[in-house]
Amino acid sequence: MGRMMSESDKNQRFILECNQEIDALGQDHELRSDALALAIRAAKYKYVYHFSWMGRPIIQYPQDMIAMQELIWSVKPDLIIETGIAHGGSLIMNASLLALLDLCDAQEQGRALDPQKPVRKVLGIDIDIRSHNREAIETHPMASRIQMLQGSSVDPEIVAQVQEISGRHKRILVSLDSNHTHDHVLAELEAYAPLVSKGSYCVVFDTAVEEMPTELCVGRPWGPGNSPMTAVREYLKNHTEFAVDRRIEDKLLITVAREGFLQRVA
Repeated sequence: MGRMMSESDKNQRFILECNQEIDALGQDHELRSDALALAIRAAKYKYVYHFSWMGRPIIQYPQDMIAMQELIWSVKPDLIIETGIAHGGSLIMNASLLALLDLCDAQEQGRALDPQKPVRKVLGIDIDIRSHNREAIETHPMASRIQMLQGSSVDPEIVAQVQEISGRHKRILVSLDSNHTHDHVLAELEAYAPLVSKGSYCVVFDTAVEEMPTELCVGRPWGPGNSPMTAVREYLKNHTEFAVDRRIEDKLLITVAREGFLQRVA
């Protein structure tokens, strides 16, 4: 008689099967094309605007929200740097996930947790933090975990402030989601990607602009040929310390961050 499979073996088998299925998803080009077509069609109805996190609009696909949750649990950053604030939903989501990490740490270490003295924080940057959004963020239960800077994310003074703040932290994750033009995103990558700790990620959102019909970008300064994806490709030519983690987008199928999950590998 063969030995019974242990719970550990069952878990490993489940993970192996999932990885095999994700690999197969990545090779199913017809399905990937269908997923992109779905995203393009849904964009006509502003699909991405219809979700929130803890009461704040987040302007993200649910799939990308899950991807960020998985990355934050895996990396366990003590600082998340975000460019682009809008309504603050992403700040609130990431702050709440960091709060859960602090809770887990406190439980494992057998110590009390003071929610007003968080270990981990989110730093958000936006060129225009509108007063009603600022008020909603600053009065939210997650506010103690959030710091905001108003100004262009590529302004040297703002970059210097972010660098100074990041120097107090060891494990850093970066999320870029502000102006989506090639030049702006490339400048953000040059400024903030070096702050990412090894094994962590710089997530570049809205790379999918490159694959969207031109008519969906009317009135915007960005579009196909001038997008976050073109910036990522340009940046990676000279920065081999980062690599695209394609397994994430293979798993998600529908994501605005195609080629945008950049892992620091060196």
